[in-house]
Amino acid sequence: MHRLPVLEMLVRYGQRFPEEEVVVRRIRRLVEDAPDCFDRSCLPGHITGSAWVLSHDRGRCLLLHHGRLARWLQPGGHADGSGDIVAVARREVEEETGLTHLELIQEGSQIVPLDVDVHRIPARYDADGKLLEPEHEHHDLRFLFVADREQMLKISSESNDLRWFSRDEVGRVTDEPSVLRMLHKAGPFG
Repeated sequence: MHRLPVLEMLVRYGQRFPEEEVVVRRIRRLVEDAPDCFDRSCLPGHITGSAWVLSHDRGRCLLLHHGRLARWLQPGGHADGSGDIVAVARREVEEETGLTHLELIQEGSQIVPLDVDVHRIPARYDADGKLLEPEHEHHDLRFLFVADREQMLKISSESNDLRWFSRDEVGRVTDEPSVLRMLHKAGPFG
């Protein structure tokens, strides 16, 4: 079953963060009940993958200013049918930031997400008011990466801006609870 690795990750995450049981249970239910949970056509929600990226010295984190949502967020996006959510998160970092040399940070041999989150994505309409995409949920698994030094950032067409932030700077550009939760869990702490 291609969903089994995600279910196993969610079990490990739930053991590490028992206070987040409600959101873990909600994502598990989606994965267990929807064989197409990795496809963006799966509604009312689907699995996505994101990355919290720290600089090589772990002194800064990388955020992008999302073009459509107009908020500072971590890189991430749709699984597009892939059950390898770590690879999805890595791919999204590469596409949205230009960074290609990334180290996945994990404790031990088994992968545990840094964070999980379920959030609403607003409906999208074309210029004539025709519905392009209904409102839906992203059931997001987030992973911690550290970028190798001396890589050039390359902003994607999906973003307005892309830059490295110190811990204090993150708090000045966003009050997004899930971003602040990842900041708390992974830093940067300097």
